[in-house]
Amino acid sequence: MSRILLVDDEPSILSVLSTLLKAEGHEVEPARGGEKAQALLRDEGQFFDLMISDIRMTPVDGMQLLKQARRERHGMAVIMLTAYGSVETAVEAMKEGAFDYVTKPFKVDELLITVKRALEYINVLAENVSLKAKLESRYQFENIVAQSPAMRSVCDMIERVAPTDTTVLIYGQSGTGKELVAKAVHAHSLRKTKEFVPINCAALPEPLLESELFGHVKGAFTGATTNKEGLFEVANGGTIFLDEISSMPMSLQGKLLRVLQEREIRQVGGTKTTKVDVRVLAATNEHLEKMISEGTFREDLYYRLSVIPIEIKPLCERREDILALVYHVIRNTVGETGNMPDIDHEAQLMLENYDWPGNVRELENAIRHSLTFAKEGVITKSDLPARLQEAMSDVDFSDDPASSGGAMEEYRGKSLKGFLRNKEKEYLQMVLDLMDGDKEKAAQALKISLATLYRKLPEPSE
Repeated sequence: MSRILLVDDEPSILSVLSTLLKAEGHEVEPARGGEKAQALLRDEGQFFDLMISDIRMTPVDGMQLLKQARRERHGMAVIMLTAYGSVETAVEAMKEGAFDYVTKPFKVDELLITVKRALEYINVLAENVSLKAKLESRYQFENIVAQSPAMRSVCDMIERVAPTDTTVLIYGQSGTGKELVAKAVHAHSLRKTKEFVPINCAALPEPLLESELFGHVKGAFTGATTNKEGLFEVANGGTIFLDEISSMPMSLQGKLLRVLQEREIRQVGGTKTTKVDVRVLAATNEHLEKMISEGTFREDLYYRLSVIPIEIKPLCERREDILALVYHVIRNTVGETGNMPDIDHEAQLMLENYDWPGNVRELENAIRHSLTFAKEGVITKSDLPARLQEAMSDVDFSDDPASSGGAMEEYRGKSLKGFLRNKEKEYLQMVLDLMDGDKEKAAQALKISLATLYRKLPEPSE
């Protein structure tokens, strides 16, 4: 049973439509006038699958309600009612995101068919969202977005290496998320209840870095007024993450190699060794093989660190992740209870086609900048950082097939049969992906015969 919000300022229209829709098995919430409808849309305790609203009402008209619904009710379809002479306004409403419109005086069959199409559209999209969530959960690590094959491969590798104690070397440009991957490895390891201790090897000069890693005894150097534990001791039983390992001086590389081989450390200025049980993860944005040939990185340390290498591709090589990352950043920024803004089509295309030299870190900053300047719950290209706008100023998106409308535009004008066939193909493929290509399991999940599944699957040439 679907729940429908019915809005009109004429009691007779409300009465007739309520009777018709209830007879079809729907639950109807009538609202006489736009002001009452506004209150119902704002009420988080109210859920609606569909809103049917007259366009011409005062003081709050149907276009205002449509814009509010687009901001606050992303899973709800909207059908507009309009007088015969106001079709242009109704078409404008469809450009703003309405599913369809019906002219007054309406034919009962036409209205009911339009309602049925809108509800089927919403139901199919909801099923797709649910299935996508299940698929994505296979690659779900905290704050790691993995839509692209490259990042799903990284997640698969995390799952495989996390339960072991193997040393991992993470490659990737600055800003790609190397520390997030290291945290995910630790969080899914047997050491997850112990400390995760990160240190940036490029942030400290050699004497301080050695003291920070291994600790020092009182009097070891000027200013060493007390004994101090090093990070290897702090991380005992847990994981230490050595970021920018390529910046570690050669003299310290030898001492780190000894720790990896002997599982013991000696504090600066000390004479005793202390056993440590620490898993080592390291990361770099440099080509260590080249540094080895140049004599700036120890080959034996390299082989100790890179037992399992994980490479994170730059964002420009995994564009499937861009929009998912954008919405991930928005959700983290506005919070679970905040209103998610829309992104207009041109801004979306700019985000997807920009090269992101600063990778995920640059994207996060760009989205936070855009949220600051966005108006009326929509991010437009003018809200994006100036650097991004300048970089994309010469790119023409006018030939993009989707540039003339939003998500609903893809299906507008198609028959219900054609629409459902397209969505059926997508749904079948998603279920197959979820079942790792096993057609028998997919047929069981879909509650259809294997023969029916083969008949419904698209031909290889499609």
